[in-house]
Amino acid sequence: MTALVRLRLDIGYDGSDFAGWARQPNQRTVQGVIEDALARLLRLDPPPMLTVAGRTDAGVHARGQVAHVVLPVAAYSAINGTMPRRLAGLLPPDVRVRRVTPAPEGFDARFSALSRRYAYRVCDDPVGADPLLRNHVLLHPRPVNLDRMNEASALLVGEHDFAAYCRKREGATTIRELLRFAWSREDRYLAVATVEADAFCHSMVRALVGAMLMVGDGRREPEWPSEVLAARVRDSAVNVAPAHGLTLEEIRYPDDDALASRAQETRRVRTLNATAAAPTSPDA
Repeated sequence: MTALVRLRLDIGYDGSDFAGWARQPNQRTVQGVIEDALARLLRLDPPPMLTVAGRTDAGVHARGQVAHVVLPVAAYSAINGTMPRRLAGLLPPDVRVRRVTPAPEGFDARFSALSRRYAYRVCDDPVGADPLLRNHVLLHPRPVNLDRMNEASALLVGEHDFAAYCRKREGATTIRELLRFAWSREDRYLAVATVEADAFCHSMVRALVGAMLMVGDGRREPEWPSEVLAARVRDSAVNVAPAHGLTLEEIRYPDDDALASRAQETRRVRTLNATAAAPTSPDA
């Protein structure tokens, strides 16, 4: 029997020229690029498969993505300690594996995570965004009021059914716990949303941001996003914000001795005020 080792990979990428994280036929994806680089480096066929903390959509960036991979011990031992440097020579410049470490017992990049934290950046400068930031910042045509946006955002924090802000997937729950949702300014014309949850449904962050921008520029009142939430159905009035303003900043994990129990807990589908034994999806 081949001895195996599970490794944690800390990853960053500019999502501008990727069709998202997940490997797809005839598409350039972050997963595909990294798996193919690992296969070349370790001379493995087929390529090893990465399990990621949160699958990002086309155009979404990441500064703090985490994945794990299971490899033959012999292949890893041959290059132990040099994998990030060697991968740098095989990967394109818009993706980097910053760190590779043996994973603690019970670690699962996806199911052991406590939370994912995203940032969404919006420029409301009337003369336009900094050209150097154009692939990472949304240019909004109207000035936004952060006090109104923070008032509206606070009403959504907590555990709720976010069906109104998600693309429903068959068999997946839309119940999530939104831990933090707040707006601040990095400079006069650059507004940043910090959005953290135990997990996110597909397109949830961008739908939340789209709703808040309508509040911030005065088209809707601060109570409107919570009214949409309470309806639990997708509202066509909610505009999903473009992908390029979104960056995955951080994945948080519990202490090593709680990794396995956290993974077991996450695999349960939630209903409000109850749990049921069935798998859930923590992807963004």
